[in-house]
Amino acid sequence: MIECWTWPTPNGHKVHIALEEIGLPYKVIPVAIGKGEQFRPEFLAITPNHRIPAIVDPDGPGGKPIKLFESGAILIYLAEKSGKFIPKDAHDRYICLQWIMFQMGGVGPMFGQFGHFNNYAPEKIPYAIERYQNEVRRLHGVLDKRLAESEWLAGGEYSIADMINFPWLRNPERRNIDMNEYPNVKRWFDAVAARPAVQRGCAVLADNVRQGTMTDAEREVMFGKTQFAKR
Repeated sequence: MIECWTWPTPNGHKVHIALEEIGLPYKVIPVAIGKGEQFRPEFLAITPNHRIPAIVDPDGPGGKPIKLFESGAILIYLAEKSGKFIPKDAHDRYICLQWIMFQMGGVGPMFGQFGHFNNYAPEKIPYAIERYQNEVRRLHGVLDKRLAESEWLAGGEYSIADMINFPWLRNPERRNIDMNEYPNVKRWFDAVAARPAVQRGCAVLADNVRQGTMTDAEREVMFGKTQFAKR
């Protein structure tokens, strides 16, 4: 059984959704990032980057155990292990990988930076907020253009490219985004959200979603010196 070390964030939900869609048995091991559990030795033994999610598969390639971090790598691994949700055709496979990299290099970092400066930074910096807000909107526009010509991000079939982007587009109001301005993204988003496996994946650890204002202790763990300590 695959161990899924995770927390209910967009990056965590990517892996929950993939595991649910593929149907591989897995065990959830919560890593409460606001409490600093990502710095515990048992988690650092899996990922030196102390970021969720990470997985441990006792039945990895060649029957040998494998530990993986980075959600993009995890989704590619799970798709290849199962032979599901990644195109077999070489051309289509590279298109799929392209939209995975788009999320990892663009959507995740840029949406995350906007969320930080808009919601969590102790000082409101208009330049930073405007910069990342503009980039969030630009990336929505890129997705909308792609989805105007294709039902799914990788082409004619639902894939891990859709699974990896979807969690970051949830709760658009937090990014000051009106989905009606991006009708193709909205059509795609609603189709993904309606999938039972996606709903199950987004429900994983949902009771632990942080509510209310971040405490000073959480802020220190998430954004202060704690995360930069040498380990």
